[in-house]
Amino acid sequence: MSNIDLHNHVIPPTIVDAIARDPERFGTKIEEKGGKRYFNNHGRMTELLADFYDVDAKLAWMDRKGIDIAAISVGPPIYFYWLSPDAGLAAAKLANDGIAQMVAKRPDRLRGMAHLPMQHPDAAITELERVVKEHKFKAVELGTSIEGVALADPKFRKVLKTIDQLGCFIFAHPYQCLAQGGMEEYYLRNYIGFPLDTTLMIAHLMFSGALDDLKKLRILCAHGGGFMPYQIGRFIHGHKARPEPKMKTQTSPRELFKRFYFDCLTHDPQSARHLINMAGPERVVIGTDHPFDMMPDDPMGSIDAIPELTASEREFVCELTARDLLGED
Repeated sequence: MSNIDLHNHVIPPTIVDAIARDPERFGTKIEEKGGKRYFNNHGRMTELLADFYDVDAKLAWMDRKGIDIAAISVGPPIYFYWLSPDAGLAAAKLANDGIAQMVAKRPDRLRGMAHLPMQHPDAAITELERVVKEHKFKAVELGTSIEGVALADPKFRKVLKTIDQLGCFIFAHPYQCLAQGGMEEYYLRNYIGFPLDTTLMIAHLMFSGALDDLKKLRILCAHGGGFMPYQIGRFIHGHKARPEPKMKTQTSPRELFKRFYFDCLTHDPQSARHLINMAGPERVVIGTDHPFDMMPDDPMGSIDAIPELTASEREFVCELTARDLLGED
């Protein structure tokens, strides 16, 4: 059995070099201090570890942690949705070509996820079609919201439809939160804001009718799906009890919940157990968040710690669900 990680980040050398050459164009910078390089991670400087851009370093970490295959995607600090459309498209091309180059070095161990300039939906579609044709990517990483606009907004619908039509799945990963306030201290914008934005994304996709329109689109949610797997009962009850959730869809959240996939990065084995109970093991995958500091120290040990995990459940979580999403049955 292979252990497949679908939540693993990179900052490709193409992007590192481009930022170093022209930081103003990309609205960020890489600083060197004490012989180490640092990048702007949402307002704080984070060390640019070799694991972000060097294939050998990435594989060495995977070997140490028991990960056989990783699908790599850009880290949230370089989504670049805030750039002009032209600069955003240029950044997406650099990211995608850089990821493809990394994958090409070890195609037996790495898979690529596309990055799109979502600030310009037409450009996003053009880049998606190019990447699928040239690099054969099977996944697209998207922010759970785009510069304060919900992913369910009609302006993004044609992008989501194209992703579906091309047979790709979405890996939805937050980089900011639609809800603001009360999260400025204690790093709450990450460990409350990130899962909250994932929860808001799912809610908007459910109640807007978007999932009624996108009947086959597969969406993998980071960080255990935010708060949704643990509050889905409240959504189901609210849809029954209130008129507002039924204004655009009659489909119960109970059915729509079955449309989502989740990584099991919950940082607690009992929470991961609950996630598997609610979603089913065929909807759960490994997620490590490597190499950011919110990754678990022992990702496979975290799987082993899940209470009463059966051999069949483990096979789905570690391999079968990921292979199904990647089209590698």
